[in-house]
Amino acid sequence: MKPVAHSPMPAAIAFLVLLCAVALAPLKGTAELVDRVVAVVNDDVITLSELEKEGEPLYRDISAKTPSASLADTLQDAREHVLDRLIEKRLVAQRAKAANLSVSDAEVDAAFEQMLAQNKVSREGFLARLKNEGVTETVYKADLRDQILQGKLVNTDVRSKVVVTEEEILDYYDTHYTSKVSGEGYYLLQIGISWTDPKNPDAPEEVVRVNKLEAREQAEKVLAMARDGQDFKDLARKYSSMPSAGDGGDIGVFQLDEMAPYMRDAVQSLKPGEVSDLIDTPEGYQFFKLINSQDGTIVVKTPLEEVKEQIRNTLYEERLKEAYGTWLENLKDQAYIQKL
Repeated sequence: MKPVAHSPMPAAIAFLVLLCAVALAPLKGTAELVDRVVAVVNDDVITLSELEKEGEPLYRDISAKTPSASLADTLQDAREHVLDRLIEKRLVAQRAKAANLSVSDAEVDAAFEQMLAQNKVSREGFLARLKNEGVTETVYKADLRDQILQGKLVNTDVRSKVVVTEEEILDYYDTHYTSKVSGEGYYLLQIGISWTDPKNPDAPEEVVRVNKLEAREQAEKVLAMARDGQDFKDLARKYSSMPSAGDGGDIGVFQLDEMAPYMRDAVQSLKPGEVSDLIDTPEGYQFFKLINSQDGTIVVKTPLEEVKEQIRNTLYEERLKEAYGTWLENLKDQAYIQKL
């Protein structure tokens, strides 16, 4: 493994590595070395046995899925990744010790029980799943302890320094929740009820005829609700069979020459806020609502107050992830790290 630190190894650390080598050396008469130091992290060491134990489930999975020709290289890359993760864990543990932070057994047990409750799984069922993956309860809880400790450090060193301003929220809102209509653009919402059955594309003519009648009846019912003032986006999410249903029927801004003829005929005479007549298409029935068609108009997809906290949380998580990465890199820069 290549060194990641080029400064001379401090005498105290060199003595520690030597001491570990002696302590881990085989007894007289044994055939081979049973362990060795693979990395030094400040005044701590990581041994080969720790590296193998940490990565055992990953190595086993790779060995089962990787062609033999590339297995050695893939395992070596995996070991490098696992070693980097172990180094980060040591740095976090050392920083936590310096900050007088610790995690009690009670906190680990509480987090374990909370995980079981959130995933609606029994203790026995979860432990059986761990066993199938080659992980013991002790190993899982040790990893859980590391996560809790990391969380405490993040709260202390990182989270309190992350700030999301009102201006950033508004910028994000303008970018993701509004659109500007240009030229002769038409900002449209869509609802469609399909009569085709993907699972039975060669259905008998009588079945197709019944499907068409049922689809038209449903489409007319939803159209009436839309014209009666019910929220178009809610209706689209509930009834539409179009890909746009998940977005509340929002299909964005179209120019007239971009529309299919049946679509253009339906919307070009609409005024903002109006809903079109029902349109018979090759695969079903559709109708549209025109949001706006004035050049340069800013169209609001969703009111700010409905998404403000969601935006704040999204930006906060982005900032937190970025800040944590910077914090971890600073820990590494200030540490003595040597891969051996």
